[in-house]
Amino acid sequence: MEQTMSGKQQRVPKVAKVKNKAPAEIQITAEQLLREAKERDLEIVAAPPKQKISDPEELAAYQLRKRKAFEDNIRKNRMMIGNWLKYAKWEESQGEIQRCRSIYERALDVDHRNPTLWLRYAEMEMRCRQVNHARNLWDRAVTIMPRVNQFWYKYTYMEEMLGNIAGCRQVFERWMEWHPDEQAWQTYVNFELRYKEIDRARAIY
Repeated sequence: MEQTMSGKQQRVPKVAKVKNKAPAEIQITAEQLLREAKERDLEIVAAPPKQKISDPEELAAYQLRKRKAFEDNIRKNRMMIGNWLKYAKWEESQGEIQRCRSIYERALDVDHRNPTLWLRYAEMEMRCRQVNHARNLWDRAVTIMPRVNQFWYKYTYMEEMLGNIAGCRQVFERWMEWHPDEQAWQTYVNFELRYKEIDRARAIY
């Protein structure tokens, strides 16, 4: 005990003593706590209820609201390509392919040298089995940006999957005129070898 100036004794708080300082037999890590919490659904937030459209008028009103929101976002920042991509993807989900195309074309007017725009646009046409539209887009893309190898890879892959072997070969020949990297040449060789065109493959080397 200690005495204060007034003469009263002041109690000193007792410090709790740890009887067993040895580590616990089972160590619990932070990762384990998080995993257990997830298993018990302690951190799962309920998803917002899905909106059910019951009639054409309600659907039209919903689409109008969504389009207005997308257009507002674009007006705020036309150069934010992500807004254009979200808008186009939503129109595709609504089955509005013409509207989807219109959005992609408007986006290309803003930034026609953005590879992601061309890729998403052409892939949309491929998903919708619009082969001629997709072919036209790949052709436009490789003409504007012939150094973007991903365009050529996608273009040749599409033609080969369609069984258009002669057309695929023509695309490869156009590609090689730009003297791409070694991997591109090897892809061309492998293409010819798949169809047993040994002489053509040798000529590429």
